[in-house]
Amino acid sequence: MRKIYKDPKRLATCLKDLIDSYFDNVITYDKLRERITILINSNEDRIYKGGNILLKISNIIGSSRVEIINKIYFLM
Repeated sequence: MRKIYKDPKRLATCLKDLIDSYFDNVITYDKLRERITILINSNEDRIYKGGNILLKISNIIGSSRVEIINKIYFLM
């Protein structure tokens, strides 16, 4: 997993794959939270704007994954 993504589609795909791994019980919630926190800290301006996930990313990952990312983001 890379830390910094310049392309929003690749960043969204990485987030989607991470959350799908969690849904498939491949990784634990703690590991998911750790990895998403790293991605958010490294790419915050590419993920969030004004406290909301950018529309381009949310359209790719879907609403259920957005809820998980928001939960992690607002608990940081």
